[in-house]
Amino acid sequence: MEKLQQIQGVAAPLPRANIDTDIITPMKYLTSANSKDIHEHTFEPLRFLSDGRENPDFILNKPGYRDSVFLIAGRNFGCGSSRETAVWGIRGLGIRCVIAESFGDIFFNNCFQNSVLPIRLPAATVAELMAEASDDQGNMQFQLDVASRTLTTPSGRTITFDITPDRQTSLLEGLDDVGQTMKEDAATTAFQGKDRTERPWIYDLGTID
Repeated sequence: MEKLQQIQGVAAPLPRANIDTDIITPMKYLTSANSKDIHEHTFEPLRFLSDGRENPDFILNKPGYRDSVFLIAGRNFGCGSSRETAVWGIRGLGIRCVIAESFGDIFFNNCFQNSVLPIRLPAATVAELMAEASDDQGNMQFQLDVASRTLTTPSGRTITFDITPDRQTSLLEGLDDVGQTMKEDAATTAFQGKDRTERPWIYDLGTID
């Protein structure tokens, strides 16, 4: 997994609430989905018109916001069914941090497996960030520092966000759950060797008649 330590860039405001995983990655693409190209269909119901043309009113289609690395979303973002493809798609668009008042639980957890940071903030703070992100047509730069747990806005305001130590480490070191476990591989092997000597019967499965 790619490390996420510090990023700087534009934040796209998307104030709509309850954007679910079917809006983020429509079901019809799931049978052929992969992390390399699922972003081509990400936000399709909002991003494209019925004739396939880009929707000029969708924030990520607007000049200045196409290369956003932050997404400031409405409450309950990523709700709905369990689809890791939703995070794949967002990551494929170049977004590394999603800020919202609340998230769907599974989406929130999947973000940390794919080097995307979800930040929960109070509704009033999210609204203020959206207003600041909307100013000057996408030229305003936000900064994120995972080590210090800070988000700095274009106006210079610094906001501290919560993240558990294990998830902070996983982002800083680029480790998903498997990678975190493999960090303890030597200790695990040593324990198994010692335990096999002390309790050999645990490892002797015998034969089945």
